[in-house]
Amino acid sequence: MKVLIVNTSEQAGGAAVAANRLMDALNNHGVKAKMLVRDKETNDICVVGLKGSIGKKWHFLWERLVIFLHLHFKRNHLFELDIANSGTDITKLREFKEADIIHLHWINQGMLSLKGIHKILQSGKPVVWTMHDIWPATGICHLTLGCSAYRNICRHCKYLPGKGNENDLATKIWKRKSLMLSQGNITFVACSKWLEQEAKSSALLCGQSITSIPNPIETRVFTPGDKTKARMAEGLPADKQLLLFVCQRVTNPNKGMSYLIEACQQLAEQRPEMKEKTGVVILGGHAEEVADQLPFETYPLGYVSDQQRMARIYQASDIFVLPSLSENLPNTIMEAMACGVPCIGFRVGGIPEEIDHQRNGFVAEYKSAEDLAHGIDWILHQADYKALSEAAASKVRHNYTGQQIALQYTEVYQQALAQKHFKL
Repeated sequence: MKVLIVNTSEQAGGAAVAANRLMDALNNHGVKAKMLVRDKETNDICVVGLKGSIGKKWHFLWERLVIFLHLHFKRNHLFELDIANSGTDITKLREFKEADIIHLHWINQGMLSLKGIHKILQSGKPVVWTMHDIWPATGICHLTLGCSAYRNICRHCKYLPGKGNENDLATKIWKRKSLMLSQGNITFVACSKWLEQEAKSSALLCGQSITSIPNPIETRVFTPGDKTKARMAEGLPADKQLLLFVCQRVTNPNKGMSYLIEACQQLAEQRPEMKEKTGVVILGGHAEEVADQLPFETYPLGYVSDQQRMARIYQASDIFVLPSLSENLPNTIMEAMACGVPCIGFRVGGIPEEIDHQRNGFVAEYKSAEDLAHGIDWILHQADYKALSEAAASKVRHNYTGQQIALQYTEVYQQALAQKHFKL
């Protein structure tokens, strides 16, 4: 069986990390997998990059321009929406023709167009689509943030000026997606049970096959380690309790840094001794913009993509905090847990599927800085930390290893192939 995994980026973003790990897991377990990307960044022979830099840029820029026009020339939400009006036709590529299964992941920002996906469906090859967010089930957005219009039809989109209208951009793209999906069946795989239920409630995906399989993790890399050695290697203090926050752009409001700041301020007031004993490690861009708002010493480490170093930073930390306002099944929580680090996040999306409340971490009430502070305090000063740490690593070993996930996807592929042969 030959599988072609399709993703916009090779390395940047959670979807790229998950797609890469799945490719490796499949190849390690008897399935020949390659990855097709727009942005190739390594020399990995299993990863193929699209040719033609001018064409790739044009697809990206044309889509942004059309969205920019519909936003009335305002940058707000410019990179939160996708319309897939332009992209590369991959059906002519050798890798596509050789594949038995086409496995789509995050294919936005000029990688594939709806017309291109339509051509993939017309080829007759079975298509599996891993949903890393809700975009395949909505008109144009990746985060619904409380909006439920997609359960009927996307219109009056809150991301558009004046909250759109009866036939706004979201409605038009919804109709194009609906037409595309009518041309063939796709097996949709959500990364969390939460997203599976959200997808099943979408009128757009009515009649489509939808299941859920978590992302895999490399437990030989992400594993518990010596905290003292890890801190020494990263230049972090040995005498502080360290909280870790990770995201691509620290100032992204959806990642919840403001809630972490408020929670830390509350802790500093309630426990003044923590000011000298606690530090916050920040991974991601723009960390310097928030560092002075925290009452604890901060250690901005910039953007880190090397997996070995990421594992070491997790090992150096006491708690991983992810106060996101919307999440699917975060790789970062999985990575931290694999390293034996208790995690805390809001009760949203797939986070409660990863964190078992007060067994391997803490699930705080949504948008509650007070409960976030309570969770941090509970893990650091009240809980059996060793038991939490061991339970976190055990949860990953029993649920998210590459072998387990590869077997689940192999079954999905076989079912998709069987369905194709049945139709023939």
